[in-house]
Amino acid sequence: MRKLALDDEILLSVEKPARYLGNELNTCHKQPDTVDIRFVMCFPDVYEIGMSHLGMQILYEMFNRRDDVVCERLFSPWPDLHQILKERQIPLFSLESQQPVKTADFLGITIQYEMCYTNILQILDLSEIPFFAKDRTDADPIVIGGGPCVYNPEPLADFFDCFYIGEGEVRYDELLDLYGDCKKKGIDRQAFLREAAKIPGIYVPSLYTVSYHDDGTIQSFVPVSPDISAKIEKQLVMDFDNAPYPTKPLVPFLQPTQDRVVLEVQRGCIRGCRFCQAGMIYRPTREKRLETLTKCADQMLQSSGHDEISLSSLSTSDYRALPELLSFLMERKEQGVNISLPSLRIDAFSLDVMQKVQDVKKSSLTFAPEAGSQRMRNVINKGLTEEEILHGAGLAFEGGWNKVKLYFMLGLPTETKEDIAAIPELAEKIAERFYEIPKEERNGRCNITISTSFFVPKPFTPFQWASMLPAEEYLNRAGILKDTLKQQLNQKSIRYIYHEAKETVLEGVLARGDRKLSAVLVNVYQKGACFDSWTEWFHPELWEAAFAETGIDPAFYTERPRDTKEILPWDFIDCGVTREFLVREWEQAKKEAVTPNCRRQCSGCGAKRYGGGVCHEA
Repeated sequence: MRKLALDDEILLSVEKPARYLGNELNTCHKQPDTVDIRFVMCFPDVYEIGMSHLGMQILYEMFNRRDDVVCERLFSPWPDLHQILKERQIPLFSLESQQPVKTADFLGITIQYEMCYTNILQILDLSEIPFFAKDRTDADPIVIGGGPCVYNPEPLADFFDCFYIGEGEVRYDELLDLYGDCKKKGIDRQAFLREAAKIPGIYVPSLYTVSYHDDGTIQSFVPVSPDISAKIEKQLVMDFDNAPYPTKPLVPFLQPTQDRVVLEVQRGCIRGCRFCQAGMIYRPTREKRLETLTKCADQMLQSSGHDEISLSSLSTSDYRALPELLSFLMERKEQGVNISLPSLRIDAFSLDVMQKVQDVKKSSLTFAPEAGSQRMRNVINKGLTEEEILHGAGLAFEGGWNKVKLYFMLGLPTETKEDIAAIPELAEKIAERFYEIPKEERNGRCNITISTSFFVPKPFTPFQWASMLPAEEYLNRAGILKDTLKQQLNQKSIRYIYHEAKETVLEGVLARGDRKLSAVLVNVYQKGACFDSWTEWFHPELWEAAFAETGIDPAFYTERPRDTKEILPWDFIDCGVTREFLVREWEQAKKEAVTPNCRRQCSGCGAKRYGGGVCHEA
């Protein structure tokens, strides 16, 4: 096969040429023509972000363990290289072999964020692969998608041959075995896809038909024949200790957003926040044994040369062997290894942990109360009282911290002006707690940053039936918060930043949309939209024009409340928790009632069927 390595002239003309070189430490070196299956794994964003994604590293190692597979990487070219590839008609290539993506057997795309959807079209365009699955031939790769966004794959359904629903460690070997067998027998792509659809967790959009009511809602969603399952069940790793994991992680040339060894301590979350999709789709909570983690930590540090290790999970504080794991890591800290602990709760235990692992110079602490009033925290099932928040902040200040970041959401279901005003009021109380410490014992001046995002009701959450607000109303609510903040005594200690409202509304459209949106995506990409998750490249006017030209009203997907009996675009997926549970939690939210966490009391979500994790113990 012809190599397409970029020459020096091109590399010297683009920003950060190291993004396109490959050959980093721990890269897998295989000749594509010596294996049966070439799998190009794509993260549709820049190299620095994609190289921070743990899931991609796990599958990279898992696939390359196979003798018959080579797995290579691909990231979105930055606009400067995009233009060069277009002008010189150079097809997009993988990092490892520098060979065209279009000659691969599979193009696997990790879909982490809705605002990267136009980047997926960029990848197909630059790879010279037809946008629509129906237009592809046996000469084109099988385009498969995975990741959290495929829990509603419908806005992208027309572009993908298939999707993998769930955790990739479970069924990919079966899928690759099937493909290898079909390839040897000369079976065409359509016959392969039909067989692939019989593997649990594999969704082939072309094998399902959708019909609509006159009002635009879904009338039916059915497979084309009885041998195709009407429900796609998510795949879940239950033997977590023996699942593949990258003990020799790739070490990027450029500093990624997460420049450290990542040690995944558990999957899932016991808390049940009603806005949180990850907390629902990754149930039940599964922990790794301490012995597994300590062995893995040593292997990764030794093989990568990193001097920092991060403990990864949705809620690290809830990992039950955390004290023992930290004792082990503290020994490595004495050898010059730093420890990073994201996802900690506001409590005494977490702050005690932070005291042990942080350097003398205290960095800022991040807390996520999510809502300012107790009423609103009960609605979202956050499970934090104001007393706990103030106590945790006080312990942090007494421990030497003086910088605190507070994350909140605006536009949550049932939110009132009083709930919004409670956000700066809570921040003010936290600042007052700092100044209650004697002046000679304080560490400098108090700095509190309030950061608000706008609420997006994601699929498979109790809030999936809630409506969103127009962008103007989101900004109006941010204005209420700002006005309240201006009236406060210690407001010089507090600053406020908020998310882009139009971007949030678009995220909601793409998160909750159906197959009709494929026309919008093609239209807006052809207008020049790409890298929409980057503020400097997000152009809402292009999207507004695309919606108008395709006759699609975005408000249909966002502002319209849904009835719990309506067929939702993602209802054909079994995400592991029952619809009955989600409806029950939706009603609990309206009653402002708190549901205990999974370790305190089983809430009957349906995840017990997996026979492991917290549910098994309950």
